[in-house]
Amino acid sequence: MDTALVIGGTRFIGRHLVSDLLDHDYDVTIFNRGNHDNPFADDEHVTHVEGDRTNETALELAKERVEPDAVFDCVAYAPREVRAATEIFSDAEAYVYISSGDAYGNEEIPKREGETELRPCSAEQATDDSGDSYGNRKAEGDRAIFEAAERGVNAFSVRPCIVYGPHDYTERLDYWIERVASYDRVVVPGDGDNVWHRAYVEDVASALRIVAEEGTPGECYNVGDRQLVTIDEMLELIAEALDTDLEIVHAGRNELAAADLSPDDFILYRDYPHVLDTDRLANLGWDSTPLAEAMERTVVEHLESDRDGAEYDPGREAEERVLGVLETL
Repeated sequence: MDTALVIGGTRFIGRHLVSDLLDHDYDVTIFNRGNHDNPFADDEHVTHVEGDRTNETALELAKERVEPDAVFDCVAYAPREVRAATEIFSDAEAYVYISSGDAYGNEEIPKREGETELRPCSAEQATDDSGDSYGNRKAEGDRAIFEAAERGVNAFSVRPCIVYGPHDYTERLDYWIERVASYDRVVVPGDGDNVWHRAYVEDVASALRIVAEEGTPGECYNVGDRQLVTIDEMLELIAEALDTDLEIVHAGRNELAAADLSPDDFILYRDYPHVLDTDRLANLGWDSTPLAEAMERTVVEHLESDRDGAEYDPGREAEERVLGVLETL
């Protein structure tokens, strides 16, 4: 394979995917609406085709123009979009759909491809565009991949957990980086052992390419850091990358309630551990970036950006009240 069509391709996962493909000598075409700056505008190996991925005619025209060996679908959020794309690109050597760890319906440790039950998806959920149905829609997209593979389509699914890294427009990790950079004492809900599996974005990008090249049609592949970290360990990695001292202060539900806060007010906190088994992907020759290296790259780009994760901020004044309560105990 040497030609790739990336549906999306300029913001976060897609941006890193394009870079990874270029590093592996692919000629790349980006297909999107052109609503965001194109970081590859001056790269002679990257072509841009403008169009709306929800428009099947536009996708068909892109296929005729590019004739891609591999198609990577970064922005399929409705099951009908996956079904349409697997039809349009049915003769490609690989069609790779980005699903999500949120597609899993059972809380198991770890969640395994082909074993852990997927979320159901009603007709109403399939056409809903709210966050409440996100995992359901991704699960139904996975089922569309299975059906396409049964028809002989080289269709694959990659399921990342929470993705972090440079250029993350969600700003979820930016909140915590900003907290560690700004304060010596940082409030963490619970006992600090909370585990929410994360995936470094460059590793997600390489996983997508490796699955296209080495994967089995009809299979799903989980992707996440090969080494799990607790929320405390994540903050320690951030502090190390910032070369700063950090005191982590744990607060239970009662202490948080004194400031009208709850654990859910802190982004990337999850009561029940979310862990994905990544052995299937590793068996294809994939590996993840060492955690310290991944966090250092993430922090460096954060400091160069204007992102601060402020939308997730529970309020420093509220945190100070929590710290005050804890000091009296």
